Amino acid sequence: MSNDDEPADTMRERAEKPSWLLYLLLDADRWRITGLLSAGLFLTLVAVGVAHPVPAQTLVTAADPVETLFQALITGIITAVTLVLTLSQLVLSQELGAAGDQRDRMAGAIEFRDAVADAVGTPISPAEPSAFLRSLVTTTGDQARALEDALDGERLDAELTDLLSTYTDSVTGNADTVADQLEGAEFGEFDVVRTALNYNYSWKLYAGRRIKARYADQLPEAAVDALDALTETLSLFGPAREHFKTLYFQWELSNLSRTLLYISLPALTAAISTLLFLNPRDFAGLTLGIANSLLLVSALVTIALLPFVVLLSYILRIVTVTKRTLSIGPFILRKTDRPVDVEWE
Repeated sequence: MSNDDEPADTMRERAEKPSWLLYLLLDADRWRITGLLSAGLFLTLVAVGVAHPVPAQTLVTAADPVETLFQALITGIITAVTLVLTLSQLVLSQELGAAGDQRDRMAGAIEFRDAVADAVGTPISPAEPSAFLRSLVTTTGDQARALEDALDGERLDAELTDLLSTYTDSVTGNADTVADQLEGAEFGEFDVVRTALNYNYSWKLYAGRRIKARYADQLPEAAVDALDALTETLSLFGPAREHFKTLYFQWELSNLSRTLLYISLPALTAAISTLLFLNPRDFAGLTLGIANSLLLVSALVTIALLPFVVLLSYILRIVTVTKRTLSIGPFILRKTDRPVDVEWE
């Protein structure tokens, strides 16, 4: 295991996507993404109408394209919003259960919190998600420094010394950075989950276990104990991150359900009003050289599609996070050029 084998710590550095695309998928405010997508839809419709060889006024008044379109949109809005709300409620219904089930969940949560409290050396683990994760991350940094101290003055093979130095520097550097980012982060915003994704615990857990398996007989007992404590704490970070990621998804689904309820009524109003009252022939003339009927129909289509655009903006973030956190523990689901080490088979 060389230094070149280790993937980058932050998710942005590990991702193959351009930084601007990752920003849009994850970091950008969902309402801004909704506005950007809606503006893109509106401008695309206008551009296609202007570029078409047939005048836009003729296109939107020939036969009944507007009526047919908005009939389909009304049906689609009602069906899609109902389906999404139903699926969201099914996901959220997992929180419901009998008293015995809730008691088992409580017992499991308390047991895990006690294990974390023992690992971080406090009587009780923090209650806030950001502080909870920060205590784990900070502890891994302290344990990596304890491993360095246990190796101080020991005569080890030069290759092993370099390996351990690289490993402890990686843990402490990443831990210090993430701990600073977690300080003051508020759950419900994406900050906590995004920062947790920047702690590359899975590789550090794998590397620590591999070092112990191969070099335990060459390390002093204090170093082995420190390495055991470090890998144990790293193994606790995985379930903690997944738990808070799940809570965040439920939080986002609740926000999405509420937002869709708000947006669906204006969208339906625009679609129904267009179907009942709009006649594109009544909007002759040009604005900035563009047919008024084209501008009006494009705007109304954009409003009618707002529920779908809002859904898309939320789902883009959720599926991106899900893809980046498919595994838990020492599994690396990314392409790697590291050759198979036959000594470990």
